[in-house]
Amino acid sequence: MKTDKILLDHGSGGRASHKLVSELILKYFNNPILEKLDDSAVFEVEQGRLAFSTDSYTVDPIFFPGGDIGELAINGTVNDLAMLGAEPRYLSVGFILEEGFLISDFDRILQSMRKAAEEASVKIVTGDTKVVPRGAADKIFVNTSGVGFIPRNVNIAGKNAKPGDKIIVSGTIADHGVTVLTQREGLSFQSALTSDTAPLNHLVAAMISTSDQIHVLRDPTRG
Repeated sequence: MKTDKILLDHGSGGRASHKLVSELILKYFNNPILEKLDDSAVFEVEQGRLAFSTDSYTVDPIFFPGGDIGELAINGTVNDLAMLGAEPRYLSVGFILEEGFLISDFDRILQSMRKAAEEASVKIVTGDTKVVPRGAADKIFVNTSGVGFIPRNVNIAGKNAKPGDKIIVSGTIADHGVTVLTQREGLSFQSALTSDTAPLNHLVAAMISTSDQIHVLRDPTRG
């Protein structure tokens, strides 16, 4: 990249857009499906049920103790699929970048997204990048969508909840939310807070292989 900042031309769909994708984004996300750079990703699927989810991420600050907006976006969609007992496979990534956003910060976010995708064993196979004028967005917004396969013997859904269910919480509550809040508002506590963002699909797969009694999984942010 010959410039150190995102320019409006990077979102035009022309030569600058191609250079941003081919020289920076593909450097971290490249795989046989994505490298074709077609208008859609094409992949074969087994017969059966698919789970499909999408989410958008606008967090301030974009870097925080324990993670950043990119890692959060990958883990968020992976976990939305996992909450239905699905095995996440393929993700799309959409970026809305503010003119003037530092290429070095974008590079750092792409690195963390690649690391998160590798940890979750998913592939980023398609995506899109748009650039808006300075002041029209807050640095970077990220959208991720994903598909995953649901095993035939799995039937997990929120509607399956019933009185008397035993509820297991996988960790402490509100670590991520409070961490971001303290960074944004300049608050401090006696103990060090870090985000607990992480992919949960491997944990869910282990749980399902251990018990056939699991019928509801839920991301607490769903309410």
